Parts: sequence; structure tokens; C-alpha cells
Amino acid sequence: MKTERLYYTDAYRTTFEAAVVACAARPGATEGAPASHAVELVSSAFYPTSGGQPFDTGTLGAARVQDVIDEDDGRVVHVTDRPLAPGAVVTGTIDWARRFDHMQQHTGQHLLSAAFDRLLSNRTESFHLGAESCSIDLAREVSAADVARAVDEANRIVWEDRPVSVRFVSEQEVAALPLRKETARGGTLRLVEVADFDLSACGGTHVARTGGVGIIVASGWERFRGGTRLQFLCGGRVRRRFDLWRDALAATMKHLSVAAEELAGGVERLQGENKALQRALRSRQETLAGYEARALVDRGTRVGSRLVVVDALPDLDASGLKAMAAAAASEPGAAVALFSDTSPALVVVARHVDAGVDAGAVLKALVGQFGGKGGGKPDLAQGGGLQGDAAALITAARELLSR
Repeated sequence: MKTERLYYTDAYRTTFEAAVVACAARPGATEGAPASHAVELVSSAFYPTSGGQPFDTGTLGAARVQDVIDEDDGRVVHVTDRPLAPGAVVTGTIDWARRFDHMQQHTGQHLLSAAFDRLLSNRTESFHLGAESCSIDLAREVSAADVARAVDEANRIVWEDRPVSVRFVSEQEVAALPLRKETARGGTLRLVEVADFDLSACGGTHVARTGGVGIIVASGWERFRGGTRLQFLCGGRVRRRFDLWRDALAATMKHLSVAAEELAGGVERLQGENKALQRALRSRQETLAGYEARALVDRGTRVGSRLVVVDALPDLDASGLKAMAAAAASEPGAAVALFSDTSPALVVVARHVDAGVDAGAVLKALVGQFGGKGGGKPDLAQGGGLQGDAAALITAARELLSR
């Protein structure tokens, strides 16, 4: 039997009583996973996932509601953590904080979509209400100026505190009404109307007056499938995001010793200084590598005409190892494998052109034996994530380079 949906007429209702129609253990649970049950009621105030809006949570008696499913035949199925006896009358309690958050976001979406439609004739193709932010997919691309206009218009309607009403109409009546977007649904339709601004077929939960949305902000947008995906926040989510950004901004300003209006310049200056330091460090590493490479070469082992140089070196990152290996490989006949002394280890394999060794093949063999990943060419290859103690790595590399 179809479930009477109490949220259709009263989105602010947080408690209700209803008889249990059916309860069954849900199939497909994995071994060791918590049990769950599918509960049907005569009537329910729990909103099921539908139309881009997530489900409500809360309790049915002593059972926690973990999911709410909208079945095609009109039933609302509540997924609970424990069974409920068919025929029993239970009290349902909605998680109001979650419900009201969804009401703010969904009503804000209607206002934002209507603003884009009225000002720019840009239709909303789809809507998604996520746990952190919401998005609408617009049919066409928009500019920053377009977004600002639409957001300003939507907030004007919010702050005018216009009534938001719900009514039910027949298929025949709908044909004569100025819906923002045509609907493919037949039969009796539920319409949500923002006075003198928007009229849409919608089954979701909404605030009673636009002032309940609080505020709407666009948090970002990007090109998407020939149009624009725009992320937005409403009401309490705006305050929480502001708190996050305020604290992050204050901490960053403190570290850079700049005012808010100087922050972008401060970050740019810091990036420039960091790049200059990185260039200087690479230059020093290359110079130092030349001296230290000489000592490595002197400790190398002659295998015929080839000079095999293998070692594990402390305090070097991938760039340092590469510079050192390249410097050592400048010695005629040199075949070089250098490891970091960290675990897992980094490795660079290099060779002089006359050494007769394929550095890429040596690296592939090392990765095959000790794990990790990497790649390169016959003259230079590098990788990381090798598992094994330094002695084992050195022994394996020396054997590969001596063949």
C-alpha cells in the first residue's frame, strides 16, 4: 500500500505516530555487518531520497532510521537498525537539524534556479544536495557577472521574506500554469510556489517563508557538459563555511604578518621566495654532488671496463640523489645506483654512455624484487617505495650492474 507522506503538507512536523505495516530483514548484508530491517508504515514524516535531496534520519520508537527509500509503487521504506513489530504503533522523530538544513538548501535552490531562469533564460537541468555543499547544473555557461546578478536577485527574494506555499493540482490544471520547468509526471502534482517569483513541481521539503533560507552564496562554478555546474550554500551552511574561512584566514594572516587585503600579495611573495630558494638549493646540490660524486667514484668497483658505483646515502631527497647519480655517471664506464637511507627507499640508476647498462631495465628489476614503482630511460631511471634493508638493496643493485 502507498505510504501517506506527512512531509508533503507539513515540512516542520518533527514527530508523528503511525502503525507498522510490514517489517523484514534486509537481504544481502555481508557477514559481520550490522543487521538492518525494511520497515513500512501507514504514514510517515520521513523524507526519502528523491529529486536530488537526501533522506531524513531520526528514530522510530527505539530503532534508528539509517536510510529512507522512495519505492516506485508509492511506498516509503525505512531502513532501521532493529526490527519493529507489524501492527505496533510507533512514534517517529525526525532529526530536525538535518531536516531544516535540507529545507534551507532546497528552497535556496528554487530561488537561485528561478533567478537564473528569469534574468538570463538559463535553465537548471539538475540539482544535487550534498552533505557539505549543493550544486545546480545550468544549461549554458555563465560569467562571474552573471553569477553575481543571479545570486543578488535570489537573496533579494530571501530578504523580502515572501511566503512559500504548497498546493496539489491535477494534470489538466498544470497545463494552464506557468511552471518554471515542465514535468514529465502525471496524475496529481505537488507544486511549490514562491509568491510572484517561482512555481515548480517538487516533492521536497521547503521553508514556509523565504526568510527562512537566511542567505545564499555561490561558492564556485566550473564548465560542465557544455553548461555550468555551480556550487552554492544556504543558511546555516554559509555561517559554518564563514567560520572555517575566518579561522583559516586569520591563521594565514598571522603567519604572513599581513592584513586581509594584502594576503594575496603576501602569498605570491612567499611563493616567489620559495621558488628562488629551491633554485638556489638545486644549484648548491649540484655543486656539492660534483665533490661527493668524486668520492663515490673512488669507492667504486671495477668489473672489466665498467665502474660499478652503489651506495645508500643519508639526507638526500629524490633531486639530491638524481644530481649525485648524474655526477657520478659522468665518469667514463660508470654504472651507478644510489639509494636513500629511508624506508621505503628512493633509488636513482644512471650510467655513462659507454657503460653498457640499461638503467631503466635495472630499475625494473629492483622494483620487481623489492616493490615500489618508477621508470626512466636507458641512461637515467628513478623510483621509490622499495622495501628492504640497505644491505639487501645494495647487494641486488651491484649484482645487476655487474652483469
